[in-house]
Amino acid sequence: MNAPHDGPRLDRRRLLGLAGLTGLAATLPACGRGFGGGGGDDGKIELNMVWWGDAQRAELTAKALDLFQKANPGIKVSTEYQDSSPYKDKLAARFAAGNPPDLMAMRFDSLREYADRGTLLDLSQHAGLDQSALTDSARALGQVGARSFGVPSGLNTIGYIVDKTLTDKYGVSIPDGDTWGWDDLAAFAKQVTKASGGKVYGTNFEPWTVANLLVFARQRGEDFFTPDGRLGATEATVTAWYQLVADLRKAGGIPPAGFIDQNNGASPAQSYLAKKAIASQIIPTNGLLGFNQACGGNLQLLRIPGETRGPRRGQSVDTPALWSIAAGSKHPAETVKLLNFLINDTEAAKAAGVTRGVPANRTIAEAIGSGLEPDNRRSTEFLNKLQNEKLPASYPYPVGASKLTNILKTISTEAEFGRMSPTEAGNQFITEARKAIAP
Repeated sequence: MNAPHDGPRLDRRRLLGLAGLTGLAATLPACGRGFGGGGGDDGKIELNMVWWGDAQRAELTAKALDLFQKANPGIKVSTEYQDSSPYKDKLAARFAAGNPPDLMAMRFDSLREYADRGTLLDLSQHAGLDQSALTDSARALGQVGARSFGVPSGLNTIGYIVDKTLTDKYGVSIPDGDTWGWDDLAAFAKQVTKASGGKVYGTNFEPWTVANLLVFARQRGEDFFTPDGRLGATEATVTAWYQLVADLRKAGGIPPAGFIDQNNGASPAQSYLAKKAIASQIIPTNGLLGFNQACGGNLQLLRIPGETRGPRRGQSVDTPALWSIAAGSKHPAETVKLLNFLINDTEAAKAAGVTRGVPANRTIAEAIGSGLEPDNRRSTEFLNKLQNEKLPASYPYPVGASKLTNILKTISTEAEFGRMSPTEAGNQFITEARKAIAP
């Protein structure tokens, strides 16, 4: 291997500052699962792998890891997973405590923060990792400058799902998903709400989700984040985004202020779409199976509105998470071997399914496609089609970008209840975002 076994480490204060934590590391006891790749009791090399997700994802991941361990009897992989909300803080606490996992799911908005502080292994220096079957855009998702600090655990994008059972019930036609614009969405949503007598609202989407606003900004000709790690969106674009939402609410296309309980939960079964309270929404495409099951099995998957109406495309091929390796791993060669297996082994991909998105290895994505459940096959075909089109590149988020969701949530709440105009919301976001993102 070209890199030393022990990489730089963050001191406790700096990494707790990275995640905005206060004493959290002390509240999270170490578990005896071989943190940092220590040796197991049976003499095997033990690697620790962590991610966020549910029990189903854990079960599928375990099947893939069983294949790896059978092929590599000298290596044992201990795993941990939890819900996405506390994951970021716990990962930061583990780095601060000096016991990072060997292989970890890395949030796209946190990659630069860890990479810039030297806590992640530069994967471009390790010949044991083969990324040749990934497209240039897929590899770029884990690159900071000329170095590589992550590999997509899967690929996805966002799409618009529409419950055809509801639209059929109320006699509303679903727009052409390849050509519709935001004005078509507004007209469609208003028709559903009116036709249902207000029993069902036409649509709802989260104005504070960065991925949604990022696509909208690109459609207006702007990179929300620039390749060199700056904020590229303008105040005019963010204002237009909040004006779009305000107009939809005023017309009755989306629910009134306070209708959506933000503490309701994020699972498909808990969604307002599953409750038949709304007829459409934006989702990550790798969630299609779960949403369709929760909603009765008649969801249509459309592109995001506006893709053919603006100066450029907005959608890109992205990733739900990256696989990264700690620079301080005691067993980098074995961890690289595990990572290479997860992204390049066909049987492992079949076992893991597409809960993390479509395999980044295009050869494997095509090989497993026919064996997927129909909804997973639909989302895979949707994404594979996008990969054949000329799309804008997606870049790792700038340092500090992980703060933007909370900034957007606060501003969106103020705008929702009319305490802030779209113009004020746009101005406030740009002001706070520039402070949050490192120059």
